[in-house]
This record gives sequence, structure tokens and C-alpha cells, in this order.
Amino acid sequence: MVDKTDTEQQTIIEVEDMITVGTLAERLSIPVTRLIGELMKNGVMATVNERIDFDTAQIIVGELGLDFELKRQEVVEVVREKIANSDHATSRPPVVAVMGHVDHGKTSLLDAIRGAQVAKGEAGGITQHISAYQVDHGEGDKARKITFLDTPGHEAFAAIREHGALLTDIVIIVVAADDGIKPQTLEAIRFARKANVKIIVAANKMDKEGADVNRLYSQLSEHGLMWDGWAGGDTPVQEVSAKTGAGIPELLDMILLVTDVEELKADTDVPARGLIIEAHVEQGRGPVAHALVEAGVLKPGDFVVAGGVYAKVRNLESTAGKPITEALPSTPVVITGFKQAPEFGDEFTVVKDEKVARTQSIATATGKAAGGNKLDINSTELIRMINRNNQVNELNVIIKADVQGSLTSVIESLKVMDTDEVAISVVGSGIGAITENDVYMAHSSNAIIYGFNVSVPNGIRQHANRDKVSMRLYKVIYELIDDAKEELSKLLAPEIKETEMGRLVVKGIFKTTKTEVICGGEVTKGKLVAPALARVIRDKQKLADVEITALRRGPQETKEVFEGEMCGMSFASTSKVDLVEGDHIELYTRETIERHL
Repeated sequence: MVDKTDTEQQTIIEVEDMITVGTLAERLSIPVTRLIGELMKNGVMATVNERIDFDTAQIIVGELGLDFELKRQEVVEVVREKIANSDHATSRPPVVAVMGHVDHGKTSLLDAIRGAQVAKGEAGGITQHISAYQVDHGEGDKARKITFLDTPGHEAFAAIREHGALLTDIVIIVVAADDGIKPQTLEAIRFARKANVKIIVAANKMDKEGADVNRLYSQLSEHGLMWDGWAGGDTPVQEVSAKTGAGIPELLDMILLVTDVEELKADTDVPARGLIIEAHVEQGRGPVAHALVEAGVLKPGDFVVAGGVYAKVRNLESTAGKPITEALPSTPVVITGFKQAPEFGDEFTVVKDEKVARTQSIATATGKAAGGNKLDINSTELIRMINRNNQVNELNVIIKADVQGSLTSVIESLKVMDTDEVAISVVGSGIGAITENDVYMAHSSNAIIYGFNVSVPNGIRQHANRDKVSMRLYKVIYELIDDAKEELSKLLAPEIKETEMGRLVVKGIFKTTKTEVICGGEVTKGKLVAPALARVIRDKQKLADVEITALRRGPQETKEVFEGEMCGMSFASTSKVDLVEGDHIELYTRETIERHL
């Protein structure tokens, strides 16, 4: 990722569209505090783990006056094609992803829309994985369905948010009107644009003091989103309050208006297909998948292939847990009957029988296994791997999570912490409760087991205690990441800090043996103490490392001598030191300081 051209003196660093502040500081070889300070000067409030976009990074590097040039890293992306409709396609409900910066009230707004109280039950008030559900808007026969996806807002869930954007027709970006646009707001805008979907901005917290929608209009325009109330603008902005419910009916009206303009349709007379948005294992039910139907009609008894696994749909339920007899396009559903949990982001299709389902799933699984040996790394990672050789200290971990999407996010977030000195090694991972096999693996590999939103049966806990296996359970992802970061920091070699105490110039040598020297001289700087570490210096070059064993002022032994005083000195060395008059003996202290990532 770093190279120099023949025509340019600056070092070129390739960076992604979005990069964390900590990673950018590492690539620039500067303290992260310096980078954060420069961001603050330019009005960007970002912590070490928050992302900034390429343009911001480029501006800041220029402001710092560093001998670096940033180049946007070329990313080859596999774009998921939209399902083509026939002439017989019929209207379908819109699929709406709701995104926004953490704490801007995204989930609270959705709760107000469906009259739920989910946010109070979320760990730390942060959505931990994608949830999907439908609401009806309108009166009586004129009521229309809208499908919502609630995507996580925390930095660690960027991968899930991107999947959320790719699933949708409309993205609602929630921005707190009293706080304005933040890094994750910009990330949501980028996702929505890449997915080529319509953007609606919900200006939330309008009931709070300091809410300023005009400032928001201005900020949006700086990022290419012009409010449709301005001439030439095409971005709807709806003022809402999740707390009071104000503006929510108008927001739903706006969604349906956009739906009508976009003329959203899907075929229903084709084999059902769609996307897996969550997967986990439930005790008594086995693998359970949450999916979004995109075309066709899914029914109980259908044979479904999703990636390398398949199912005969045993139970088909709404995301509210109610049994349903069919699921039309744009409907989120819960499916049971899989042999094992499918992967988050897998497409699913209905096939005619179990034989076809088994054949297709085996072929896909075999293909994934064959492709699993391929490495997709950039030049920086390659250089880092080469430089590491055997010097890297690894923290072995086993990760268990409730759903596939969370598992992916946890692992990706942990791998971001890798450096040239220390790294996370994921020796095992999976979804569902911590098992006996996990404990065996942790014991044999000296690994920590991290559980995210999972349980531990009592028998397994006893087994882990007996084998002295550390199990750590979390419901908030950044708490898990902080714990792992602390453990990884313990593997860093401590910083050795030396502080000079005093200096003596040698004016006489009284005794020299293979391991001991007795000399005398004048203290020219600081103070001397015994015992102490010291080095013998001649013509600014170190001659030897020694240890001061005794000091004398006249005939009396003393513990310390100050600048300007004369004294005698005894020091020990592991090898003979040929001391001469005029040599300097520098005394110093040495301390080890713990380092942290």
C-alpha cells in the first residue's frame, strides 16, 4: 500500500473510501492525538475508532504538511444485480432501511412508528443486528404496507449497514437536528448512493433545545444532498420527534409518495427468492433464518437453498413470531427447517425438490471451500505479514455470537486491531451457545472465549472453570472490543524509559580488576546515588554498561553526592573496563512502562 514513484518525492499511501482515525495515524506514522487535534481544528470531531472519508483524510494530511500523498484505493466490488421483472410484475411494498449516527434516535424513531419499546431492551441502546418488520399505514382498505430494516449504527457494524443498503429501495437517514451530520451519517449517505436508492432525511429530535433544521439543510448541501424545498433540490427532509411522535405520519406519507414515483414491482409467479438477513440457532428449534423475500411467493413446505445449506421450510413466520401461510415480495420472514444456519448475506432460492436442493447446496459449499484458500490482501498487509515473521505475539480467541451478521462484525472489528507486533488469531468461531467443544479448543490453544449475546449452560461453565478457560460474555460490541484490546495490549513489549540522574568526570583511577573499578572524580551534572545503573562514555561513545556499588566522600561512604562535589566511586562490570582520566560516567534510572493499543 506504500510505494514511491520515480517522478515524485512524496510517499504515496493508498487508503480506502472510509478509514478509521487510528488506522490513518498508523499509516502516517504519527501519534493519533496529533491527527485528532488537526481534525478538531478543521471542525471534525472524531475519536480514534471513528471513520473519516477519503476527502477529509486528504485535506487533513495536507494541513499537517506531511511528506505523504493519499491515493484512493481501488476496490473491485461484486455488485449484486437487481432482480429483473417481467411484464406481469405487480406492485410491492417498499423496503426501507433506516440508518444514522449512533445516538441520533434511529431505533427510537422506528419504535415510535410501530408502537414498540425495543430501544429500551437493546444493550446500551445500540442495535446489535438487522431487524426487519412491516407496518400498515393508511385507513381501512387503503392501508398499505411498508417494510423497515433497522440497521446497527455503531462503527463496528459497517458491514451489516452496507448489506442493509443493498437490500433496500429507500434509505431514511436519521440525523439529530440538535447535533447535525456525523461520520456515520456520511457513511450511510455513501452506502445509499452506492446502492443507487432514494434518500429521505429524517430530522429527528426537533423537540429538543438547539434543534436547527436550517443548519442541517446547509450541511446536507455540502455533501451533495439538496433539500427539495430549495430550487433544484431533490432530497426530502421531514422534521420528526421520536419522543413526541410529531411528523411521523408525514414521514410515512413521504415514503409512500416516493414508492409511487419509483413504481416498485416484483413478479409473484416465479420461484421465490431473496436474501438472508440474520441466522442463528435456537434451542428446541435448531437453525433459524430471518430472510427478505424479493420475488415469488414463499410457502411452508418449499425447498430453499441458501448458499451451501438447504431447508424444507418447516415453519414460516412473520418477524413478530406469528405463523403465516405465504410471504409475498418485500416481506420479511422467519424460516425454520435448515440443516445448519445459512450465512448472513446469502441469497436464497426455492427449488422443486430435496434432490435439487441437496445437489445445489453441496455444489455451492464445495465452491466456497475451494475459494476459501484465496487471500485478498493489499500491499500493506503483505509487507506487514513479511515483517512480522516470528516476531508477532498473537492473542488466540474463540468467537461465538447470536447471529451470523454479528459474528462477522465482531471478527472484522477485532482484526482491525492487528499491528506489526501483536495480532488477533481467531482459532474458532460460530453462532449459538458456547459448547463443550469450544472449551476443549480454548484449553488446547490457550484461547479466550468471547461470547456475544449468547448463553453458557451451567455444565459448560463448570467445565471451563475446571480447565481454567476464560469465558467473557458481552451484549454490547464495543465493550467486547475494548476487552480484547486490553488483552492484546498485554502482549505488547513494554517501553523502556531511561532518565539520566547525574554525571561524573574521571580524574583518577585507583584500582582496576576484571570485574571492578575504583575511581574518583567530580560530579559535573545532577547527583550520584548508589546503588545505580551507569554507562562509561568516552568521546561521546558508550564504552561499557556498569553498576555503581558504592560512593565515598573523603573516607566516609555515602549514598548520594551532588553537582560540584568530589567523590570516590566503585562500579562493577561483567567485563574488564580500561578506564582513563577524562572518561565520563553517566548514572541513570530505568523503568518499564506498559503500552496500550
